[in-house]
Amino acid sequence: MATITTRNPHTGAELATYECAEGERIEEVRSQAAAAAGAWGEVAVGDRTHLLRALGDLLTERREEYAALITAEMGKPIAEALGEIDKCALSCHVVADLAPAWLADEPVATSAQQSWVSYVPLGVVVAVMPWNFPFWQVIRFACAALVAGNSGILKHSPNVTGCAVALEELLDAAASRAGAPAQLLQTLVIDESLVPQIIPALIADDRVAAATLTGSERAGVAVGSAAGAALKKVVLELGGSDPFVVLDDADLDAAADAAIRSRFGNAGQSCIAAKRWIVQQSVADDFVSRIQDRMARLVAGDPADPATNIGPMARGDLRRVVHEQVQDSVTEGATLVAGGVIPVGPGYHYPATLLDNVSTSMTVAREETFGPVACVIRVADDDEAVRVANDTAYGLGASVWSRSERGLAVGTRIRSGALFVNAVVASDARMPFGGLGRSGHGRELGAAGVREFTNVRTVWIGDGSHLPTIAE
Repeated sequence: MATITTRNPHTGAELATYECAEGERIEEVRSQAAAAAGAWGEVAVGDRTHLLRALGDLLTERREEYAALITAEMGKPIAEALGEIDKCALSCHVVADLAPAWLADEPVATSAQQSWVSYVPLGVVVAVMPWNFPFWQVIRFACAALVAGNSGILKHSPNVTGCAVALEELLDAAASRAGAPAQLLQTLVIDESLVPQIIPALIADDRVAAATLTGSERAGVAVGSAAGAALKKVVLELGGSDPFVVLDDADLDAAADAAIRSRFGNAGQSCIAAKRWIVQQSVADDFVSRIQDRMARLVAGDPADPATNIGPMARGDLRRVVHEQVQDSVTEGATLVAGGVIPVGPGYHYPATLLDNVSTSMTVAREETFGPVACVIRVADDDEAVRVANDTAYGLGASVWSRSERGLAVGTRIRSGALFVNAVVASDARMPFGGLGRSGHGRELGAAGVREFTNVRTVWIGDGSHLPTIAE
């Protein structure tokens, strides 16, 4: 039987080994998920919220245990890992509070005696999730899918298999506490060499209604293609190369603080990190100086140490790709201001790196840099800032910094799924989250995110006297 072994990215040491699911187990999961969805879909929305509240309470009770697991498996600094668990717990309660209104029937005034829109569960949803926020990415999907009346089958990243197993156990414990059906979220540990065969077959199964993926563009194409071939609904949240625009009237200290937090949190391994710092020329030197001061105070090292700001990258191959992007950009003419050298020692550490005088044709501006690497692109005015911000195939988030209304005026001209003015791009359970272009399609979170996992159904009650024409 094939196995997956997880490793600590700080030390390189083995953590645990897990057996991969094979044919009989995969079939068992499909059958159980379908049965659970059938029972759960009959439960009233208000009663489904009890599961989410129990889930949130358990996350809070076990926060230290789960945070330590995140840190061990993917290297997130422990303070950030605790924050991830806290965000998961809070979101469970927020969705529990708001989902009954989001999923309530919506009356529509028509010529019918009565007509309304209802939100009906789909059934089983296959979720392919990434390693960079191993609890949050799953919980935000699970809250939406479960409160909408569905069940889920989780295929998580192999390097966070311990988190995946813990999440299944967590959902079962919450279901037991809330009196909900068991097996509403099941984890499939799959041999990576077989993923290209197993996931499309799983999505094509008649018992599966939809799929969702958060991850790379390559993975998104694979899952999106499988869903399209099976005529199944799919939500894709993919990569980003988010612009962080600093206008010449911005509060530079506030902007610098935010840029550091956004770019170097989670060792830069975030789709919504501020990856391209687009700074007006007249304030660029001052901004870069402030950034250098703040970067010098960052503490890299053991992610289990509460003093650490930057832990290791999650895997060696990820570090290699980022380092090559930095080297290529320097060759192309970028100025290496800080970092850019792989440290000696165990694990997959990479230093906080800053590139200045970057042009839109350089590698770090054209590709997504999924690591602790920031680049400064200097622009002359608002129009050039907008043009540079939009010079990308991605369209996830955008952040604009200004003390005046120019910030919103510039931001509304930038193509993105989310716009934040004088704030860093972040997800919130109350607001929809997603992108366009190579950043994917569909939405997670908020009312829109919950409704993605429903059949939006028109209900029309007439008196028999209205005979519609073909055009109607």
